[in-house]
Amino acid sequence: MNIINKIEKSYLRTDLPEFRVGDTVRVYVKIVEGEKERIQMIEGLVIRKRGDGTRATFTVRKVSFNIGVERLFPLHAPTIDKIDVVRRNRVRRARLYYLRDLRGKAARLTEVKGAFAKKKAKVAVPESAE
Repeated sequence: MNIINKIEKSYLRTDLPEFRVGDTVRVYVKIVEGEKERIQMIEGLVIRKRGDGTRATFTVRKVSFNIGVERLFPLHAPTIDKIDVVRRNRVRRARLYYLRDLRGKAARLTEVKGAFAKKKAKVAVPESAE
């Protein structure tokens, strides 16, 4: 193993949920203003994920007051407090840049039904009961 990879491995976060392109997520970001620190929530659609290790990033897009806003986050940054997956959508692309040109109903994605319920059911059922 490379020395750089060994050093970077200690900085990887393990408390983040798995999410993919097309998922709607809430990202809680720590913001420092002077001496005060607060947490700001940004909810939007993941339109891109790239990289691996400590260099991994993802882009979240939301529409605020009829203006599209995109924000790029380093995945393993200490400024990210937590990430919640709100809903999962079915997409067939790795980059959803085409959503930048769409408005309203045209920009909707198809939700994956029962994605969270299936995961919870699998975890809740003990193996001896089956």
